[in-house]
Amino acid sequence: MGNDQIDVNSTGKVTTVFVVDDDDGVRTSLGILLDAAGYRAIPFASAADFLAQYDAARPGCLLLDMRMPGMTGMELLQELGRRGGFLPVIFITGHGDVPMAVEAMKAGAFDFLQKPFSPRDLLERIERALAADADARQVLSHTEELRQRHATLTPREKEVMGLIVAGHANKVIAMDLGLSERTVEIHRARVMEKMVTRSVAHLVRMALELESPGHHARTAGADRPPAG
Repeated sequence: MGNDQIDVNSTGKVTTVFVVDDDDGVRTSLGILLDAAGYRAIPFASAADFLAQYDAARPGCLLLDMRMPGMTGMELLQELGRRGGFLPVIFITGHGDVPMAVEAMKAGAFDFLQKPFSPRDLLERIERALAADADARQVLSHTEELRQRHATLTPREKEVMGLIVAGHANKVIAMDLGLSERTVEIHRARVMEKMVTRSVAHLVRMALELESPGHHARTAGADRPPAG
């Protein structure tokens, strides 16, 4: 699943929906439904088959059967977590699997649908999942840009940035680092220039994002209202 195979519609929105289910009939029917709705379904008969082609850089969402031979849906979710993936997972569950689906939500699943479900319910959840995935990838892209800016700072400039973010005035920074205030002012100006900001408050937000980008990515889109 290479990043050069990203599927988008005429508006530029990603349309890829991975379907992992051991039931041939389910994969076929979901494929027909998704195709009719303008999505591209990519089916897999097992979790192992999906993992063999999994590419964390490829956007989309995942429709996942809870109970399958071999690796279960829950085990696949856990494996994706270990790999640092954040592909939104929508579980498809039977009536008796609802408690397990609730546990899956706690473990990081995006949503779940109980059989039988309406096509409208499924498509609404897919739309929300793809939007959340796009949000998360935008956050990570921005964070990578911040990392590149931060990497251009000299060791001394990084020290000064850390003290600025901690709320220290130039005079205090100068005393802490054994520098003149004028030298601190020069370092401070270079930090602001290289990080492309004029505001200390903005610099603080950048520092927080650099410290915990994974949290921002996982929670992007999490405040969207539930479908249905």
